[in-house]
This record gives sequence, C-alpha cells and structure tokens, in this order.
Amino acid sequence: MDISLTEENYIKAIFSINKANEGKGVSTNALSEHLHNKAGSVTDMLKRLAEKKLIHYEKYKGVFLTGRGEKIAISIVRKHRLWEVFLMEKLKFKWDEVHDIAEQLEHIKSEDLVERLDIFLGNPRFDPHGDPIPDARGHLNAIKAKPLNHFKTKGLFIFMGVSEHSKSFLQHLTSVGLKIGDTIKVEEINAFDNSVKVKINKNPSQFFSDKVSSNILVEIKK
Repeated sequence: MDISLTEENYIKAIFSINKANEGKGVSTNALSEHLHNKAGSVTDMLKRLAEKKLIHYEKYKGVFLTGRGEKIAISIVRKHRLWEVFLMEKLKFKWDEVHDIAEQLEHIKSEDLVERLDIFLGNPRFDPHGDPIPDARGHLNAIKAKPLNHFKTKGLFIFMGVSEHSKSFLQHLTSVGLKIGDTIKVEEINAFDNSVKVKINKNPSQFFSDKVSSNILVEIKK
C-alpha cells in the first residue's frame, strides 16, 4: 500500500497528539490546529486514511490509529529522531535547527538505510531533545521525566528533555545555558506565579517562568 507524504504527516500527527493526551483520542480540531490545515481538509484526509484502514474513529472519543497505522507512525518517528541525532552529532547542526530538516528526511523509504544509520550512530536511545528513539522492532520506551513545575519542592534535578520543540523555545534554553544532562538546582519557588529561582550547574542563579518550567522535563537527581 502506497502512503503519500501528506498521509504520513497526518499519521505522525495523530500518533504525537494521542501520546500527549495519554491515548484519549484525537479530535478534528486538534489535528487542524497541529497541522495548520482547515477542518474540511482534515475531514477529507481522515476519510482517506480510514478507507486504507490506517485509522478508526470512535464517536465522542476521536481518531485512533489502527495497528498498521501505529506501526507506520513509529517508523516515521524512528527515522525522524535518528536523523536529528545524525544532523547534530555528525553535521554539527544546533538542536534548534535539526527538526525542520529531519521532517524532510523522515519520509525516506529505505529500511536498510535507516538500520545502517542506527548502527553508524551507535544505536542511540534518545534524540537531541531527549525524546526516546524507537528500536528496530518498534519498541518505544516511556518517558519517565516530569515537567519541572510538577515538583513543588526545592532540590536537585537532571534536565532530561523538552515537551516544547519550537525554535524560539530551544534558542531560549540555549541563551540561558541549559543543555540536556545539566543539573538544575531549584532554590526558590514563587507561590504567586509559580516561577522558580534556579541554578544551572555552577552558573549564577536565574529565574524560570512557569511556562518555561512546564516545558522542561526533569528527573530528581539521586
């Protein structure tokens, strides 16, 4: 069965949104907003995907991928995240530059190329943004890290990844000197606006807004 580039983008979007909302289904409006397409165009594409048995729709619950649809989605995600690793580690792109390029490369069909790329990179488990990379069997590890603002106490945390992948957000984190694996020490929590005073590694203290800390994924440092 031939799957077009546009169809792959829809499948990937459904997969991503459904992961973010913990499997509660994907609405037409959510897809329209995510893909910046009109609701009518989204509806037409969903009908096409349903005819190919890549999705099914449950009334009042939304759109879900079928087993075949999910397999395709995971394959796309695997390629995307491997290419991001390659672009950053081997071609020295910045972490805020790799996403758009990987969006193009993720549609390459050659499975042999993808497996050789995986081996060449040393079978990485995470992409530059901390997202897990599915293995060759399609297994995707669950993310255990939580948003920094999930924790309501002071302490030491390890920066594991981000839930916001926009160029402006990643550039902001770079400007404040934060990178994957850094230690974040929460020194103060402002009860009024939930902003936090933090120290990154041994750098001077600074403040993160609630919006910033809600998109930074961390684990407690042991």
